[in-house]
Amino acid sequence: MKGEDLEKHSESATVVADDEAELARMGYKQELKRDLTLLQNFGVSFSIISIITGIPSLFLYGLTTGGPAVMVWGWVVVAFFTMMVGLAMAEVCSAHPTSGGPYFWAAMLSEPKDAPFASWVTGWFNLLGQVAVTTGISFACANFISTVSTFNTSFAPTSRTTIGIYAAVLVAQGLINTFGVHLLKYINNISVWWHALGTTSLTIAILAAAPKHQARSFVFSTFIDGTGVDGVGWGQRASHAYVVIIGILMAQYTLTGFDASAHMTEETHNAALAGSQGIIMSIGVSAVLGWFLILGLLFSMQDYDSTIHSATGQPVAQIFLDTVGEKGAIVLMVIVIGAMFMCGTFSVTSNSRMMYAFARDGGIPGHKFFHKVDKNQSPIRTVWLACTLSFLLGLPSLGSSVAFAAATSIATIGLYISYGVPIALRVIYRHKFVRGPFHLGRFSYPVALTAVLWICFISIAFILPQLNPVNSQTLNYAIVAVGIVITYCMGFWFLSARKWFTGPIKQIKVDDTFVTIPAPPVYEKERLSE
Repeated sequence: MKGEDLEKHSESATVVADDEAELARMGYKQELKRDLTLLQNFGVSFSIISIITGIPSLFLYGLTTGGPAVMVWGWVVVAFFTMMVGLAMAEVCSAHPTSGGPYFWAAMLSEPKDAPFASWVTGWFNLLGQVAVTTGISFACANFISTVSTFNTSFAPTSRTTIGIYAAVLVAQGLINTFGVHLLKYINNISVWWHALGTTSLTIAILAAAPKHQARSFVFSTFIDGTGVDGVGWGQRASHAYVVIIGILMAQYTLTGFDASAHMTEETHNAALAGSQGIIMSIGVSAVLGWFLILGLLFSMQDYDSTIHSATGQPVAQIFLDTVGEKGAIVLMVIVIGAMFMCGTFSVTSNSRMMYAFARDGGIPGHKFFHKVDKNQSPIRTVWLACTLSFLLGLPSLGSSVAFAAATSIATIGLYISYGVPIALRVIYRHKFVRGPFHLGRFSYPVALTAVLWICFISIAFILPQLNPVNSQTLNYAIVAVGIVITYCMGFWFLSARKWFTGPIKQIKVDDTFVTIPAPPVYEKERLSE
């Protein structure tokens, strides 16, 4: 081995040893294969945020719930506050880089007597959000496959055929996470470039080919209230502000899932820094590319009414047809569907790691069964648990026209509450917080407080009714799903779990196992003045 190669190998071995030592200090054995770089850690979150998934799948919702003005400026506002959440999360992730993510952080940041309860509640909301995100992504993929299948064919998709396609998508994603786990890091690299170049190429193509472009006044200042099933929208029944508030769902749902960088830390080199940087980078890059995509789609729209009433059922597909023609539209749809499929694949990956970690700590039924890894050091059993739960959550779409929007609300609420609990605890007990290598200094407290207030706001906003009037077909059943999780986790806690769930379980004792490994730098506690 050459001198330079030997030096790099030695440095890599040192980093791995430090990562494993840090994991051991948190009480865990290195069971997952640690071979991801910073770029690959970023790639998982970037692929799950997947602007080319979130924006097209909720584009119709955005056009009718506030219209272009809310889509454009709502994105800017949401991106800013999401970055506040990401920065606050990144600081906590750096201090506690483990696959458990938010539920582990909640335990570490609580008073010891409250740690099990905080961990339990956070874990269940994170699990709900993870499952709902996978549902939203993979169901959108199925919808777009159904749509492109109608191009120049006699195929007429129904809710049942779409559910069948949805099942096939989930099975394919589960198989990749089962038998192709060693390929995930390569698929990850492809996904990063697919999303970045695909989004850019798609946007440029429709802008260049569009017969005409919408006026700037339409894109930047047109407000549209199409929330009324009978013609009377919430803007008329309540206020335009209400429509604006529920209209930012498209942006907030899209900019969700960046906790994947935290869930992948046990598989990432230099996890205490890479996990935090992955969170921040994925939000920042997605925010810029997403705004670019929204503007491109809105400027390229040929006619608002024909777009929202498109025979394809997808406004984005209609924009493709109107700008680049049917053959070109098929190419662009393949770009979108490919991004959606890879996004869903990595959502299953992240979801399974969270469930694996929660099962390791006894947090889910059948935890002894689900806390197993295969010979490739991959949690296969939780991969299929994630796919199964996501499929079940998608079934209500058979009977409700607004089920998809509800699933996206559930994903957003579940994940952001699980983000908010540890950040709030970090604010409450800020004088006891021991920083990791990534920290915000004097901005730490105000950023964390801003993040908590924003999460409180959106958690209320996205359970509100989205269509008027409210009936069985227009009910936002996000409140039902969130209510079921609250009832289950609280009821089970007081009836049983409080007697045996102790929060994160220490698999090993530091002084018994890693006594010879030097401790990493310990960063100072918060100054009282902060």
